[in-house]
Amino acid sequence: MLKFILSKLGLAALVALTVSFFSFMLLFMAGDPAIAIAGHEAPPEAIAAIRAQYGFDKPLLTQYAQWLMRALSGDFGMSYYFKVPVADLIADRLPVTFIVGSLGMSFALIVAIPMGVIAAAFPNTIIDRIALAIAVVGQAIPSFWFALILIVIFAVNLGVVPASGTRVWTGYILPMVVLGYYATPAIMRLTRAGMLEVLSADYIRTARAKGLNWRIIMFKHALRNAIIPVVSLAAVQLGFMFGGSVIVETIFALHGAGFLAWESISRNDLPTLQALILIFAMLYIIFTFLADVLNAWLDPRLRSA
Repeated sequence: MLKFILSKLGLAALVALTVSFFSFMLLFMAGDPAIAIAGHEAPPEAIAAIRAQYGFDKPLLTQYAQWLMRALSGDFGMSYYFKVPVADLIADRLPVTFIVGSLGMSFALIVAIPMGVIAAAFPNTIIDRIALAIAVVGQAIPSFWFALILIVIFAVNLGVVPASGTRVWTGYILPMVVLGYYATPAIMRLTRAGMLEVLSADYIRTARAKGLNWRIIMFKHALRNAIIPVVSLAAVQLGFMFGGSVIVETIFALHGAGFLAWESISRNDLPTLQALILIFAMLYIIFTFLADVLNAWLDPRLRSA
């Protein structure tokens, strides 16, 4: 178990280092950062002064090492557009993203797990086909199109929820549904597959032969074992949600980290974009690592290794 965790931790650190390097290189892929700060009309001496002030005249690897050391201490520099420390800016926006992501995952679990259980309880029936059709539609519909459809129906035509903003708690409903529906198909299919496998096991047939109640068999015995891989998948999907919140937050005008990423792209605020890419990647790496550790802890073979 310890060897497995250490190997996964080493892989996670290597991935994080690679992401940090490409995140840093983003600053130079967009052109000369000194010109981006000073403006294209600035005189050469002003550009040279900015290049010396920000250390852009140093070797690239030296700049990367210095940026990485500052990033590890929480210093991502100053925002070009907002003129405030990037760390403070992101810390102010992250709570909205965490709220939307947590609500979206809760919605996905509440919808997907019962659908998977019901589909497995009635395999190859109309109920099973409807559940699978919902999952297929969920993966086929682009999230931005689904968001716009929900806004037109529930905000514009019915007027039951606001179309954007978080001034009232109902402003989180449509983003929660859009973000949660993205993860629903994968969780539902995995729950269904796990339930079908468990329901064919010998101990389930024994429980049926003893005359145990159907609900007890399904939810106390079968679901308890089938839900193990679902928990790991949910952790990975949650990491995807935080990264995928850019589109949802932009459409619904939620001032979270995702919306900040769009603002940074549109305003050429590269230090903020660098930090956001690194943070979103780190969140995904952390959740994936936790999912692997959870799987290892639940697997008797790896736990005893």
